[in-house]
Amino acid sequence: MRDPATPELPDLQTCEQARLSRDARFDGLFFTAVTSTGIYCRPVCPAPPPRRDNIRYYANAAAAEAAGFRPCLRCRPELAPHGDVLRHGDSHIAQALRLIDAGVLEQHSLAELARQLALSDRQLRRLFVARLGATPMQVHATRRLLFAKQLLGATALPITQIALASGFRSLRRFNAAFQSAYRLAPRTLRKHPDASARAGEPLRLRLGYRPPYDFAALLDFLRARALPGLEQVDAVSYARAIGSAERPAWLQVSASGDGAHALHLALHGVAPADLQAVVTRVRRMFDLDADPHAIAAVLTRDAQLRPLLRRHPGLRLPGAWDGFELAVRAVLGQQISVAAARTLALRLLHAHGPRVVFADAPMLTHLFPGAARVADIDPATLGVTRMRAATLHALACAVRDGALDFASAHSLDAWQARCTALPGIGTWTAQYIALRALSHPDAFPANDLVLRRAAANGAHALSAKALGARAESWRPWRAYAVIHLWRHATRSGTST
Repeated sequence: MRDPATPELPDLQTCEQARLSRDARFDGLFFTAVTSTGIYCRPVCPAPPPRRDNIRYYANAAAAEAAGFRPCLRCRPELAPHGDVLRHGDSHIAQALRLIDAGVLEQHSLAELARQLALSDRQLRRLFVARLGATPMQVHATRRLLFAKQLLGATALPITQIALASGFRSLRRFNAAFQSAYRLAPRTLRKHPDASARAGEPLRLRLGYRPPYDFAALLDFLRARALPGLEQVDAVSYARAIGSAERPAWLQVSASGDGAHALHLALHGVAPADLQAVVTRVRRMFDLDADPHAIAAVLTRDAQLRPLLRRHPGLRLPGAWDGFELAVRAVLGQQISVAAARTLALRLLHAHGPRVVFADAPMLTHLFPGAARVADIDPATLGVTRMRAATLHALACAVRDGALDFASAHSLDAWQARCTALPGIGTWTAQYIALRALSHPDAFPANDLVLRRAAANGAHALSAKALGARAESWRPWRAYAVIHLWRHATRSGTST
């Protein structure tokens, strides 16, 4: 049966077909709870399908757990991609979910989360229960425990460090929460009990996605813009330096060689307390929680986009590791080619980025300079025009002082207003940053010349106004249409 508390489900027939066929396209979009066992599963669970009258469907893991069900030990719901639909857009639910994913409730109360959304905590709880079947704190608790469960099953980290990585301030609280939710002690899920034998090895995690996923196309995009010393992109992986000069680390994201719908993440030197934030950033950067089926259902209505989606059905938004870094590179790239912008960014990196040394990654030598560091640079020494140098300085000061941030809870209109208030930043730059740094699915740089030419399909470039009008039918996935058109233009010989 379909539970009335979770209305954001696919229709019942779709859930049934997906469950019985183990359709990976619906992984993470709903969960199947079995009343006879008290267990909830992913739709791809390899166990024999239960009887239909023992089934209840939930739109998310938190709702299933709030109803008293425990995660399956076989299909491991912690490995499922996140539900995508409600995290998109500018609704209060979408903004709240993105803030929870960013760890806001690790340090702040529910009242503070509600305040950031201009709601009362009572209003926010009511919205969550009505739309998700769980309160914000239940969503937060499920998020922490499922991440802990993933670390217990996939790594050799000591349980004390797993508790810290999952946001628990004491081992006692972690053990109590885990036992209460799952009726198991954390140690019973320990796959690698001899942690000391694996000391010094990278931490490896599998990050699931819903197929199709065009990882090669995303690597192509990142490779064209990669800064040697900070990043390295080859045919099958992306690596970069992260962290700080005091605690440098690095990561590598690579294709899965086992046929699973997942990427592999290797983390070198990342502190346990930073693990969940790093994984969240990687998931956003590689757009792992997108729902290609929902995106295609809208964009294929357009006759020009339809063949592009058939050609590249798994194209994703190429995100950015750091919002300030992406914003700097966007300013440097205003009205010049990708190659020229890359050259300018490389000069900034090598002149002002902190140097790092990794014995196991000698190709990574620098971190990108942060806002405080860029704000202290004499603009005249940046090697760009006076106007562009002034823009970079204003941008760095605004980020350093907290007047501008890259929180994913910004609405698109609010973000553009804040961004364009800075000198030298117009709508193209604001929308490009929103597309890549905020991963906003409806970001749309309508005045981009390459985009206007590509959308004209061989005719004279459309005006920004004409393109904007045509793109209304692409909402709320205009950013994905942009990526498809940019890729088409690149393949046709026009760079973006």
